[in-house]
Amino acid sequence: MAAIPTPPAEPQDSPDGYVGLDTEEAERRARERGWSTVRSLPPGAVITMEYRVGRLNFEVESGRVARAWKG
Repeated sequence: MAAIPTPPAEPQDSPDGYVGLDTEEAERRARERGWSTVRSLPPGAVITMEYRVGRLNFEVESGRVARAWKG
């Protein structure tokens, strides 16, 4: 039987630090800090609930990050 793969470590970065930033600046910083996937979403967007290691989500209102969370 094959071994269960170990997921890569997430960046040691707090999502709260992105709130209030311009969307482009937030996405640039997130990629520089090692997030493999950065997803910007409008408020109330319908999304799946699966957790993805290395993904950072932004809820964007009026071109600024209103909320950020991992997964």
